[in-house]
Amino acid sequence: MELDTLVTLTTGITLLTCVLFVVGLHSYAAGRAQRAALVERLASAGQLPAAMGRRRRFRNLDRRLRRTKVGKDLELRLAATGLDVTPGEFFAYMLGTVAGLWLIGQATLAPFFGPLAGALGIWVAIQFLNWQRQKRIEKFINQLPELARILANATHAGLALRTAIGMAAEELEAPAGEELAKVANQLAVGASMDDALGELAERLPSRELVVLVTTLVLSNRAGGQVVTALRNLTETLEERKETRREIRTQLSQVTMTSYAVPVLGVGSLLLMDGVREGALERMTGSPAGQGAVIVAFALYAIGFVMIRRLSRIDV
Repeated sequence: MELDTLVTLTTGITLLTCVLFVVGLHSYAAGRAQRAALVERLASAGQLPAAMGRRRRFRNLDRRLRRTKVGKDLELRLAATGLDVTPGEFFAYMLGTVAGLWLIGQATLAPFFGPLAGALGIWVAIQFLNWQRQKRIEKFINQLPELARILANATHAGLALRTAIGMAAEELEAPAGEELAKVANQLAVGASMDDALGELAERLPSRELVVLVTTLVLSNRAGGQVVTALRNLTETLEERKETRREIRTQLSQVTMTSYAVPVLGVGSLLLMDGVREGALERMTGSPAGQGAVIVAFALYAIGFVMIRRLSRIDV
């Protein structure tokens, strides 16, 4: 009897739990649907932006980091990359990557390589930001001829430069559309043309953009022939675009060589440890071996930087 009672009681509690779970899940789904409908209704009425954005992580870390100089510089770098990541999120992800590489280097190679792998993680994070920023700048430069053409046609039709910038922000794709939308929003809240375009040139530094910004600023100040200047600038930007594409194609092999040099160095260490297990641990067990490893890594880094410097051609 006691066993039957216990089975009946357990079955009843299980069924009640399942019913409560289903009711709770239904209430949660209904609440999410009502919230989505409310947000959509407010957005259509203009009381909320159309895109609410995703939920941010590490808010406390992000708030504290933004108060420091490092956090402000990191925020500017992230703004130039176009990544939907806050400084706090990027810093937390970087620390996780450093810790993971530290443990992997210490476990697979030798304890001495743990700090080196952690430093490599920091370098990789910085290089990732630089790569994303450069890629966005290159894409923006490729859109500059079309941007100059749109501004020239809009001003030729009698539109003000502020209106022409807003029109170009709507017609162009990212990143030019996003960056021009920021400029248009700054102009809408009372910022001057010089300041708004100057911040654009700081976010995405390039010679082509500096020339375009200078042309727009001088034309806005002096009221010169902005249409003629923009059309002449469009032809120049098209020629520079083709020249940059040819140079990038010619230097693609040199770029791959610069990355192959440090990869060969790390690969040789892995090969050495694979041929004779524990060789790296014995080699780094003495100060002389540790110094040799540090010097070798420094030489590989110098070789990487030198190859990149020698292959850089400014157009």
